[in-house]
Amino acid sequence: MELLVASSVGVLTAAGIYLVLRLRTFPVIVGTALLSYAVNVFLFASGRLAVNQPPVLRDGVTAYTDPLPQALVLTAIVISFGMTAVVVIVALGAYLSSQDDHIDDGPGRDDVGEEAQP
Repeated sequence: MELLVASSVGVLTAAGIYLVLRLRTFPVIVGTALLSYAVNVFLFASGRLAVNQPPVLRDGVTAYTDPLPQALVLTAIVISFGMTAVVVIVALGAYLSSQDDHIDDGPGRDDVGEEAQP
């Protein structure tokens, strides 16, 4: 179980970093979302993965799971969804104003990213 969770965190992190390094805005947004998912899985796994254990301490229960990582992940999911929505709207506004979605384009650059000839 631990190997599966660790592998999924590693794959999500690697895919997120790969997408963040792209030159278009949409892969960067998807990459940041994947990185936030990797952090969420890591936080959830930090709460001692246990199967069929109650999340709160009751009478007669000797083992339980920690509810704090679950609450942190739930809060992080809501925040990352809101921030992803904000970033998508900002990227859409930037695309509509410039008709280009390259990240490194600035004034004076042509379509291939090189300096424009005067």
